[in-house]
Amino acid sequence: MPGVPAPDSSTVPFSALYECEVTHRRLRPKEHHFAYRVFYLWLDLDELDAFSESLALFKRNRWSLFSFFDSDHIPKGPASARENILAVMREAGVDTEEVARVRLLTFPRVLGHIFNPVCFYYAYDAEENPVCAVAEVTNTFHEQKPYVLTGMDWKDRFRLVTPKHFYVSPFSGLDLEFDFKLRLPGEALEIHVDERDDAGLVLLSVLTGKRRELTDASLLACAVKYPLLTLRVVFLIHWHALRLWMKKLAVHRKAADPHLQTGVYRPHRSIAPTQT
Repeated sequence: MPGVPAPDSSTVPFSALYECEVTHRRLRPKEHHFAYRVFYLWLDLDELDAFSESLALFKRNRWSLFSFFDSDHIPKGPASARENILAVMREAGVDTEEVARVRLLTFPRVLGHIFNPVCFYYAYDAEENPVCAVAEVTNTFHEQKPYVLTGMDWKDRFRLVTPKHFYVSPFSGLDLEFDFKLRLPGEALEIHVDERDDAGLVLLSVLTGKRRELTDASLLACAVKYPLLTLRVVFLIHWHALRLWMKKLAVHRKAADPHLQTGVYRPHRSIAPTQT
């Protein structure tokens, strides 16, 4: 179901949070399924400083219970996260002169710790029409790769099928394709990031959620409901990797195919010589 448009920014800030469920379902070569609850911040990058000043539990580029550091995201130099992602968009052929606002769906730092498996930027023009979206994928080696989505298959959903060419999991081939389906966030959130090969779908990943106001009270509630969020996500990644290994899935070693790891930021030493 399409998301309901968010409140008008002339009266209500666009920044918010989403309480979410993440579901993963591996179809081949062996089935594996799990789901867990998380929360994401939905940050208008032009509102970061205002929220940093007005909230006690959220800060920009400063330690706090929850914080946002520009340096945690795609590095294009010493610029802000907004300027850096606009540079990524330009490199992909997007006319960023059209972009008036950029919003980011992301995990925060929690007590200074960050791990963001994937976060999503949405760019809008001055009339609040969507211009493009960017999926910023991060692996456990702290490498990052952006995928720029400019095409929409529905009026409220960006869609991109593209070669993955990024090491996400030892149990996932580098020659697969990502299939991104990103609905515009509103009162509801729905994002699909699937993996497929020539035979069809291999892995289904779904993020769904409900919008909440971004306040100290809502942040404190999330701290209680989702304690140590980012550390828990790291634990779950390794726990389910162990379960897949016990199911005897083939292991793809990171250094084996550097030519299939392209466009990577912060490249690990195993592939750094291949990156430009």
